[in-house]
Amino acid sequence: MIETIRWTDQGVVMIDQTRLPREEVYVTCRDYCQVAEAIRRMVIRGAPAIGVAAAMGVALGVLHGAEFETVCDTLAGTRPTAVNLFWALERMKRLHASLRGRPIAEIRDRLVAEALRMRLEDIAINQAIGRHGAGLIPDGKTVLTHCNAGALATAGYGTALGVIRAAVAAGKKIDVFADETRPFLQGARLTLWELQHDGIPATLITDSMAGHFLKSGRIGCVVVGADRIAANGDVANKVGTYSVAVLAKENNVPFYVAAPLSTLDLTLTSGDEIPIEQRSPDEVTHLFGVQVAPDGVAVENPAFDVTPHRYVTAIITERGVARPPYTESLPRLTCVDGA
Repeated sequence: MIETIRWTDQGVVMIDQTRLPREEVYVTCRDYCQVAEAIRRMVIRGAPAIGVAAAMGVALGVLHGAEFETVCDTLAGTRPTAVNLFWALERMKRLHASLRGRPIAEIRDRLVAEALRMRLEDIAINQAIGRHGAGLIPDGKTVLTHCNAGALATAGYGTALGVIRAAVAAGKKIDVFADETRPFLQGARLTLWELQHDGIPATLITDSMAGHFLKSGRIGCVVVGADRIAANGDVANKVGTYSVAVLAKENNVPFYVAAPLSTLDLTLTSGDEIPIEQRSPDEVTHLFGVQVAPDGVAVENPAFDVTPHRYVTAIITERGVARPPYTESLPRLTCVDGA
């Protein structure tokens, strides 16, 4: 299994996703500021992975004597869209508050243990998502995915790619089309690297080719991840997802979203309330350091878009599959008993 992030005596070790697939390099973040910078620069990325990294960053900061609120505020300021980041920080804050008055050594040990627990929980959650979603994947067809929602975007196994992995493990004969996912090329660089690593047949296409292949009848379904899901089922995911969803609807291809319950933000009534991260123009004007646009050109670079719930066939979680109306099905999945 690909190991995205781990805790060591030296610090938080993570695979540098900015250098894949050309180099498989691991970096060690020795303090919480380095963890925050790794999140900001997308050394580590993907909503669940960011959550685990944030929890480890909190533990690392407290272990080294940093002020707790400063650590949390620094990590919270890295990326605004992925709700898992804030979910993880709130979980660490609740634990820290419950330990008020306890010896500092105990507080440090408990926070480290909680971060490690969250990593293991994330892997188990992804495997459960895979089990629930595998049955939705049609045998003998191609699956289209956008961006990277695999082991690299989580603590391990993956959400959208976890569903694909589970379908393959169940004996289904499928192959994968991966959108390149401009401008950061997560599909080209990361998803294809993962699928090759697992020996799952996969083909790279440009983002603009998705409509062509969705119309062809070759694609049996689309499976993507998510960074935040509103109460009505609107889904924020990597920019370009909305276009794929519209094209899938036009061609009667099911569009599935695979995400843990921690990605739900039921405090938001719709996707209109989801904050959208704006990233550097250089990601658009340059490709691997090579300028591909004229000097001084105006650039917009939203990292995410919001897919309205009417385009989402189902949302796959660790507690089962939610279907429309999401205002009813999503709250049911968040119940303790999963009823």
